[in-house]
Amino acid sequence: MSETQKLKVTLLAGGVGGAKMAEGLAALGNVELTIIGNIADDDNFHGLWVSPDIDTMTYTLSGRINRQQGWGLADEGTRALDILTTLGQDTWMMLGDKDFGLHIYRTMRRARGDRPTDIAADVAEAFGVKPRILLPTDDRVQTRVKTEKGWLSFQEYFVREKCAPTVEALELKGIEDATATPEALAAIASADLLVIAPSNPLVSIEPILAVKGIRDAVKEARVPRIAVSPLIAGKVVKGSADRMMTALGMRADAVGVAAHYAGLIDVLLIDHQDSVLAEEIAGLEIQTHRDDILMKDAEDKARLARVVVDLGLKLAADKDQNGAAA
Repeated sequence: MSETQKLKVTLLAGGVGGAKMAEGLAALGNVELTIIGNIADDDNFHGLWVSPDIDTMTYTLSGRINRQQGWGLADEGTRALDILTTLGQDTWMMLGDKDFGLHIYRTMRRARGDRPTDIAADVAEAFGVKPRILLPTDDRVQTRVKTEKGWLSFQEYFVREKCAPTVEALELKGIEDATATPEALAAIASADLLVIAPSNPLVSIEPILAVKGIRDAVKEARVPRIAVSPLIAGKVVKGSADRMMTALGMRADAVGVAAHYAGLIDVLLIDHQDSVLAEEIAGLEIQTHRDDILMKDAEDKARLARVVVDLGLKLAADKDQNGAAA
């Protein structure tokens, strides 16, 4: 790769951790970023199709995100929800007044038969987002969570129940019939570096990988593949990944993350606090790289993104050198 040529990075991402990683990568001048986002959190509210992870990514990369919450728009109001509450509707899903505008637009476009991928691209362009935001599939796939309260939609579990019920099982409704978008497959095939964001492996990344064609495309990629652990010292920065992994019989630490991605990644980027786990992860045929992976502010995001990119460039150079030596 020449000095002026940008590194093509394809990021698999969902949730706030995914948006933070995307923001860091987008800040680097030598990166051409494409994001494949999670659509399995999508659901219908008040007759409108809501896509929380894609919207969080769009709001973050456009600089319009509510920084205190990590989701939703800044300077937002709730007058529409107030009216819905007056009318006796359940309003536990927090949708702001400006947020409603996007959901109305998306629902109108879907109703007339437009591709969800095209809608997401048009929204991103209108918001001034420079990286490409792609969907893994144009088909409907929705995460369902089995708890002691029965089967819940992901938003019922995550927002209404605040992740309190113990998770007994997960399913991806519609995954059998879902096929990958050609744009997503092309982004994986043309990448110089594949990155899995520090997102929940089970409900943010797995719904992307489970789409027919995507897991195989990642597995067959001959470029460096790096995942960033969403867990530090066995604890999640945000969300319920640690409790979810424990409830489903997985190790809730960097080893558990590595085991979930075995065969798909070359390197797992872990925090210095998890250095003691490096030998176990090596047993899964995955290298580790240790750094400070907590992203508290814009500087942290850009610094961690630089670590990921530099690591990818080094892996590629080593692979070229070894190939030449052979």
